Amino acid sequence: MSKPLRIIVLLLVLAGIGSGAWWYLHHPAANDALTLYGNVDLRQASLAFNGSERIAGVLVEEGDMVKKGQVLARLDTNRLSPQVREADATVAAQRAMVMKLRNGSRPEEIAQARANLASAKADAANANIQYERRAALTATATISKQDLDTAKAAAGVAGAKVEVAQSALDLAIAGPRAEELLQAEAQLRANEAQLALIRQELDDAELVAPFDAVVRSRLMEPGEMAAPTKPVFSLATTGIKWVRAYVSEPNLGHVRSGMRARITTDSFPDRPQDGWVGFISPVAEFTPKTVETEDLRSSLVYEVRVFVEDKDDLFRLGMPATVKLLPDEAPKPLPQDANSTDPKAKP
Repeated sequence: MSKPLRIIVLLLVLAGIGSGAWWYLHHPAANDALTLYGNVDLRQASLAFNGSERIAGVLVEEGDMVKKGQVLARLDTNRLSPQVREADATVAAQRAMVMKLRNGSRPEEIAQARANLASAKADAANANIQYERRAALTATATISKQDLDTAKAAAGVAGAKVEVAQSALDLAIAGPRAEELLQAEAQLRANEAQLALIRQELDDAELVAPFDAVVRSRLMEPGEMAAPTKPVFSLATTGIKWVRAYVSEPNLGHVRSGMRARITTDSFPDRPQDGWVGFISPVAEFTPKTVETEDLRSSLVYEVRVFVEDKDDLFRLGMPATVKLLPDEAPKPLPQDANSTDPKAKP
């Protein structure tokens, strides 16, 4: 073999070895565990009262573990309690009015109206008789015209009272109008809504934990004036946490949602935690200054969140962590918190 040919063959062999090395470095085998480096992240919440009132008591300290629904602080309710009693009494009075309209007139009321009509008729009959007698006496001139006019007016008044009594009896028998009942029922609903609002304000006087958490900061003290815009506590979740890591574009094809992972930290190297890939960013970004990878040659990376159920509360916010992806193990079904596809979602 001639010397130029040997040189060409040698160059081809070296090129093949280089290509193989590049492929091996950028496309690990299916059985190799891809290692990522990142920092622990978790969900946080700032809690504030819904109302504006003076704080009566703060029941937990910084660092305390709290359970979902646990009361953390209370407002002064000396103003709200009387308002609840007043609204409750208003609802009771209006409810009684509605029942009265629905039941209509009582039998005793109808009987009373009938008696008033009979009395009015008797008075009218007597007034008519008196008028007729005086009218008969006018022929003999034994009665003045004024007395006759007075008797006539009395008869007319008595007849009008009969009509009034008859109308009262008709109303008692017919009962209330449908419009009156609808108006009373609408007013009752308005009063009940006002009562529910005041009771909700009374319930909101207790600030409760929305989830199991640890108290990171206690921001207000008893005696201070609370407001919806002034947080009282800052809480950090104690449940599912995640490691925010970044994977380079050549290795992106080896990461998939649900892939099992093992997470270790420098603080607890002998206590690895099992996790799973819950979020892979659909958008590439330039390498952040704080990213921790062994290979920084790629300028574009993708954010990956590896979730972990931190039951022993070992992980702290910002703690560096090492993640080894385990492609050979069956993927884990993704919980709801891990399905977020918003790359800018804040913890």
